[in-house]
Amino acid sequence: MHLELRKVQIQNIAFGEENAIRDHVLYLNKDSLTEEVMKDKRIKKVDFDIARPGESVRIIPVKDVIEPRAKLEGDIFPGIFKETMEEGGYGVTYALKGCAVTTTGPIVGFQEGLIDMSGPAAEYTPFSKLNHLVMVIEKQPEFDAHEHEQMVRMAGIRLAAFVGQLAVGQEEYESEEYTWDSIGEKYAQYPDLPKVVYVYNCMSQGLLHDTYFYGRDSKQMVPTMITPLEVMDGALVSGNCVSPGSKTTTWHHLNNAVIEECMKKHGKEINFMGIVLNPLMVSLKEKYRDCMLTIRMAEMLGADGVIISQEGFGNPTTDLMLVCQGLEKRGIKTVIITNEDAGVDGMSESLPDSVTEADAIVSTGNSNATIMLPKMDKTIGVLSDVAKTTGGNVDSIQDDGRLLIEIHGIMGGHNLQGNTYLGAITI
Repeated sequence: MHLELRKVQIQNIAFGEENAIRDHVLYLNKDSLTEEVMKDKRIKKVDFDIARPGESVRIIPVKDVIEPRAKLEGDIFPGIFKETMEEGGYGVTYALKGCAVTTTGPIVGFQEGLIDMSGPAAEYTPFSKLNHLVMVIEKQPEFDAHEHEQMVRMAGIRLAAFVGQLAVGQEEYESEEYTWDSIGEKYAQYPDLPKVVYVYNCMSQGLLHDTYFYGRDSKQMVPTMITPLEVMDGALVSGNCVSPGSKTTTWHHLNNAVIEECMKKHGKEINFMGIVLNPLMVSLKEKYRDCMLTIRMAEMLGADGVIISQEGFGNPTTDLMLVCQGLEKRGIKTVIITNEDAGVDGMSESLPDSVTEADAIVSTGNSNATIMLPKMDKTIGVLSDVAKTTGGNVDSIQDDGRLLIEIHGIMGGHNLQGNTYLGAITI
């Protein structure tokens, strides 16, 4: 399996008469964007805006963030748009770096969060460094909340693929090439390096807590072995409204920090054997089953060590601990990545579940810590929805227009793949 990733740098976005990339500026025609999105007849209205790094702009509530990508041949995000599909991870993929398609709209239920393009919140998220094409969607009245969420997220994926096509044919790009060999070849190539497996937990609880793998709802799956190259081609897509700080957006899937680090160290410090995609289910019986299968797969891959990343908090922590415990009992050294929910003052029990075997933890910080955010000159979306976001409440909006929220409420604020500036250490 071989994949070439061609990265085209984007430094600005502007609306114009045509869709084009010139001098690192992404020019987009609103009418053509609207035509593409309105192919979904469930959508009543769509509008577009732009948010740039350093601007006094707040986007709220954010549904998903997607990096525009396209294939030189074939389809990006396989399984999403067509009945037939090609396996991801082969050929040439283009990525528009420095920009994103970001979806917003009326909040459904609770959760979701915000992105500030400047100010103190901007320091906590990689999204403040991107140029955003923001899409605000309104649904037709006859569709319910679940259909609303699904249509918004699929519209974002569709638009990211549409915009990503502009990268194809660009002559200026940075190229990275990846080769993924068979298990037998890996054993032969690096017999003396420690064999490492990545357990990739993904939200699969339903009720707007979903992930899609080749277009299939992950709660209909059992743990599955996947390759990092498939992930780079969009085989994993976010479909959940889980806590924004710990949400794995589609951007996070495409730029998975654990995968990137393991690929860099493969053949040098570790022998990266593979990934086990583990759906985070609701019931204890489902958790026991999936964790059992995940542990077995890691063992069959010959793992000497395992890295486990988390998504969400609360209920999914049980899956995290069960897998960690099972691996350690089989002699497989395990490191877990998780945030902490230690209360505003940091004095509460930080994890809702724990096992004694979990003795190597990378913490992405206390998500309950509060932060006062300045008033922004412009809001894209609905500011009052902060009352329904994770980390926000009915008193979040101050009399002078400032916002008091928990770190939870910042999109990607304590990302559980470790793609974050926040952390915690033992003192």
